[in-house]
Amino acid sequence: MRWKHVVGVVALICCNLAVNAQGGAIQLQNPSFEDFPRHSKPPRDWYDCGFPGETPPDVQPDPAFTFQVSKPAVDGETYLGLVVRDNDTWESVSQRLSAPMEKGKCYEFSIYLAKSPMYVSSSRTTDETANYTTPVKLRVYGGFGNCDKQYLLGETKVINHDRWLQYNFLFEPIGNYTYIVLEAFYQTPTLFPYNGNILIDHASAIVPVPCKNKDKKDEVGPTQEVQQPLANATPKTGDKKTTQNNNQAANDKQQVKKPAEQPVVPKEEKQLDIATVKRADLKEGSTIRINNLFFQVNKAIISEESNLVLGQIHDFMRNNSDVIVEIGGHTNGLCDDDYCNKLSSDRAKSVADYLISRGIHRDRVRYKGYGKTRPIATNRTPDGRAQNQRVEIKVLGFKKEGR
Repeated sequence: MRWKHVVGVVALICCNLAVNAQGGAIQLQNPSFEDFPRHSKPPRDWYDCGFPGETPPDVQPDPAFTFQVSKPAVDGETYLGLVVRDNDTWESVSQRLSAPMEKGKCYEFSIYLAKSPMYVSSSRTTDETANYTTPVKLRVYGGFGNCDKQYLLGETKVINHDRWLQYNFLFEPIGNYTYIVLEAFYQTPTLFPYNGNILIDHASAIVPVPCKNKDKKDEVGPTQEVQQPLANATPKTGDKKTTQNNNQAANDKQQVKKPAEQPVVPKEEKQLDIATVKRADLKEGSTIRINNLFFQVNKAIISEESNLVLGQIHDFMRNNSDVIVEIGGHTNGLCDDDYCNKLSSDRAKSVADYLISRGIHRDRVRYKGYGKTRPIATNRTPDGRAQNQRVEIKVLGFKKEGR
């Protein structure tokens, strides 16, 4: 019996050595996000990567019913709850991998996701009670430390279902990443942050697989629905069905190859304001800032609170009847190129149409959308993005007498 036991142990060791030689599965600690259920504290072995001044993620379902989340776990007793907020902050967690992912190799990874129909908290912008239910997506990053988002390994579509569904990823790391980050993020493209939630449970190991020819990463769609109750589920690592990714993911992917964003150098040219600009200040090429011009979210419809500044623009054009202008629309950097270009052009056109409808001759008013190509501040902060999202007036020239 002792000899048979020794032979068995040797065989097991040899088997493990063979697996390791081929590259074994990379394990996560606490992949089912088990812990004492409570709000504002991440599950054990997971590190909070949230914003300063914001509460950490939650272990759900919380028996105190703090945020009114009650969905049962798909595996074990608890799961992770992440939110995005209307003040442009969002939640994420991170941990060190049991072994590094290797550059040039491919890996499969699966995880179960859902959205809670109730996730009640306070709006960070209004302090009023809000239900954080607008759909969000999951992004998975690789890096070299907790919360280090060196490379976007994959992202899902927005999670717009209340039932648990399995999502399978194919990771193709471009570095030997030792950490993983799971991040809730807004639907892209979007120009305004909102309140939403995502529930995360039953993550698989990160398993090496043969690489497939793929030109670009796609957004991951669900591959398997969970029939409740589910016990001892085994994550699948089969091929995933995907749809075309948006440019935002491609931009994130390229960020590791580009130098860090350069600080914006203010122009030395005097900044003119539509409310105070004087005739003597005007010359060809002058740019006039327009403050307090607001549009409906992701639309070119001018909000009613903009009536005052619209009147100022009209008065400027009427009082300077020889001035020919370009209305220029600009966006922040949170959308892809096509979307930004169209939205900025449509918004500039809305202002031009308003002026023409108020009697300003169309020969004096042109419009153009610049998208996100001409930032005046960083796109890394909410304040910077708000500055970049603007409409300006540029003086193209002056009409000659008799024309």
